[in-house]
Amino acid sequence: MTVRKTPSSNKKRSSKQSSVPKQDLTFLLEIGTEELPSAFLDKTLVDLKLLAKELFENSRLNDSLQMNDSLQTFGTPRRLALVVKGVKAEQGSFLEEVFGPPKAAAFDHAGNPTKAAEGFAKSQGVPVDHLRIKETPKGQYVYVHKDQPGQPAKRVLADAIPKLLAQLCFPKAMRWNASRVKFARPVRWIVAMLGKEVLAFEFAGIRSGQQTWGHRFPQKRTRNTGTGLKILHASYYLDTMTKAGVVVDPEERRSIITRQVSALAKTAKGQVDPMYRDELIEAAVCGVENPHAILGTFRKEFLTVPKPVLISSMKEHQGFFSLVTREGALLPKFIAVTNMPWGDSRLMTKGNERVLSARLSDAKYFFTEDLKRPLHERVPALQGVMFHQKLGTVRQKVDRVCELVGWMAEHIGRNDLQDVCRRAAFLARADLTTGMVGEFPTLQGVMGEEYARHDGEPAEVCRAIGEQYFPRFPDDQLPDSLPGALLAVADRCDSIASFFSVGMVPTGSEDPLGLRRAAYGLVRLVTETPLRLNMVEVFARCIEGLSAQGVLLKTANPVQESVAFIIDRLKFFAWQTLNLRPDIMEAVTRVRQADHCDVFDLLTRMRALQAMTLQPDFDPLMIGFKRAHRIVEKEQWMDTQVVPERYLHESEERLSQALEVVQQRVSDSVNDRNYGKALQSLLELKSPIDEFFGGVMVNDPDPHTRANRLSLLKGIDDLFLTVADLSCIQSVSV
Repeated sequence: MTVRKTPSSNKKRSSKQSSVPKQDLTFLLEIGTEELPSAFLDKTLVDLKLLAKELFENSRLNDSLQMNDSLQTFGTPRRLALVVKGVKAEQGSFLEEVFGPPKAAAFDHAGNPTKAAEGFAKSQGVPVDHLRIKETPKGQYVYVHKDQPGQPAKRVLADAIPKLLAQLCFPKAMRWNASRVKFARPVRWIVAMLGKEVLAFEFAGIRSGQQTWGHRFPQKRTRNTGTGLKILHASYYLDTMTKAGVVVDPEERRSIITRQVSALAKTAKGQVDPMYRDELIEAAVCGVENPHAILGTFRKEFLTVPKPVLISSMKEHQGFFSLVTREGALLPKFIAVTNMPWGDSRLMTKGNERVLSARLSDAKYFFTEDLKRPLHERVPALQGVMFHQKLGTVRQKVDRVCELVGWMAEHIGRNDLQDVCRRAAFLARADLTTGMVGEFPTLQGVMGEEYARHDGEPAEVCRAIGEQYFPRFPDDQLPDSLPGALLAVADRCDSIASFFSVGMVPTGSEDPLGLRRAAYGLVRLVTETPLRLNMVEVFARCIEGLSAQGVLLKTANPVQESVAFIIDRLKFFAWQTLNLRPDIMEAVTRVRQADHCDVFDLLTRMRALQAMTLQPDFDPLMIGFKRAHRIVEKEQWMDTQVVPERYLHESEERLSQALEVVQQRVSDSVNDRNYGKALQSLLELKSPIDEFFGGVMVNDPDPHTRANRLSLLKGIDDLFLTVADLSCIQSVSV
C-alpha cells in the first residue's frame, strides 16, 4: 500500500508490509460502569465497533479482510465489551520512503549535493550518497529508504485504547472524580487483555486489569458471581461471564426475551399489545443482564379506565408488556422482564403486581377527577400555559389554529366541515390541563378524545382531537378523518410559521423545537391525504394571525422562509421514501412560482420526471433542449414572437409547427396534472429540434433571421419550463 502526502509537507511515504509471525491472539476490552441508561447502549456499541475497526485497520494488527467477522461488541447495563480475534502479536515491519526536497533544490547543475540535500540526509541519519531520486506526479524528488520495525501489539493497544474510549460520545455525560474524564456513567473497572496478558493503562482514574464482576444479584448456588473474578484468558470471556450469570450478548438477550414473552402471552390466552411491543423489548434488552420474564395480573376494576391509560401506565412507569385478546380488548394481565433468572418468581410477581396496582390506582384517580370538569371549561386555563415566551400562551395558539383550520376547510371547498374543525381546534389542547396528561404527557390528544366523547361532543370532533398529533414519527399512521387531517396540518403550519417569524429556525443538526419533525409530518399529510393546499397562502394566513396578536416579527420574509423549509423536507422525504434523484427534485422546484406551493403537485411532477428519465429517448432529447437552453440563456433572449415569413429553411417551419401542436398537448396535460403525459409529448420535439440545429445557424448575420430563430428557441425553452427546468438534469449522454 502506498501512502502519499502533498509535496508541500516535504515528506511522502509509502509502505509495504513484510511478513509477520503467524501468531494470532484474542483481544478483550471490558469497561464496567454504573447502570447505563437503556437508551444509550445500542448506539454506544455501534460507535465502539466503528472506532475499534478503524483502530485495528490502521494499526496493522489484524487482517482487514477478516475484520467484520473477527470483531464483536457486547454490552449490558453494567458493561461495554469488545472482543477481537486474530490479533497479531506484533505489527509487521514496513519499508518507508521519506521524501525530501525536489531534485533541482537538492543537487546543482554539476550533480553535487546542495545544503538542502545535506540537511535532509542529516535529519534522516543517513549519508548523502544514500539519497535517491524518484519521479512523482509533482516532479522529481529525493528520498531515502527506511526500514521501520513493527511494535508489539501489547504496546500499540495500551497506547491506543484510552484514546479510543475518550472518543465515545453520549447524549449526556458526567464527571465523577479527579480525573475529570466524561463518560455516560462512572467507570468502576476495566479489563484489557491480549491473550492471557494484561494490557496496562489508565482511563478515568481506573487502572486496567483482568478482574471483572458478575451479576449484581448472585445466584445462591454459584460462588463469586456477585464479587470480582479474574478472566484467565481473553478468549474465555463469554464462558466466564455466562458462569457469572451475565448474558453479555444483546442479541442473545433479545432472543430470550422474545421467546419468554411469547410463551407467557400464550399461557395467558392473549397476545402482547403490538403498539409498544418492539420498543419494550429493546428497553428490556438494554435494561437487564440476565432476563427472566414473569406473568402478573391486576384487578379487573381497573379495566373501567380507558385502555390507552392503562397501557401507558404499564409502559411508562414499569416497562411492562400489556396483553390483549385477538379482538384487541385489554386483559387484566401483564408481563414484566426482571433481572433475576433465579430466586422466587412468585415473590417477584407479587412485588410487581403491588407496584402496578399503586400506579393504576393513581391513573384511575386522575381519570375520575378529570371527568368532573368538561373540556370546554378547561380552555380558559390555557391562558396560563406558556407556548413560548416570544409567542404567547397556548390559548393564543388555540385561537390562531381555530381561525386557520376554518379558513382551510373553506379553501378546499368543505364549508360543511368548518364548524367541526373549529370546535375540534378549540378543544384540542384542553387536555393539557388535566391530571392524566400531566402524569402521562404521551397521552396528549388521546385523553382529549376520551374526555370529549364523555362530554358528548360530536363524533367527528372527538376523532379529530385524537388524530391531531398524527403522524407522531416518520412511519406513524395518518389521520383517517378529513377534520383530523386539517387540524394536524393547521397546528403544524402555525408552529413552523410562529417560530420562523421570530427567527427561531433549526441550524445544523440542532432542532430543539422539533420543527423538522413537524415539517416532515406536514409533507406526509399533504401528499398522502386528499388535501390540496397552496402553502404560500397557508403560511401567509399564519403570519396574519400572529401579527393580529401583536407578535413582533423578526424575520424579513417568514412566509417564503417557511415554504422553503417545507420544500427542503419534501426533498428529504422524496429521497428517503421514493429514492428520487436530487437533480430531478431541483428541476421541479426551480420552476415553482413564488406565490404558489402545492407540495402534492411538486411530488407528482418529481415522480413523473424520474420515470421519464428512464426512457431511452429522454437523453437524446436533452442534448437538443440543453443546447437551446444555453443559447437562450447566454443571449438573455425574452421574446417568443416569431414571424413565419422569415423562415429560410424548412426545418424552421417544421419545428414551429411541431412546437404549436406540442404546446397545446402539454398545456392540456399540465392542467389535468398528468405530468407523465406532458413529458411524453415533449419527446415529439426531439427530431424537429435535431433537424433545426442540423439545418440552420442560429446566429445568422441577418439580425431579423437571428431574432426569429432565437424566439423559436425561447418558445422551446418556455414550453419545457412549464413542467420542470430540465437543464438541471444530469444526463450521461449530455
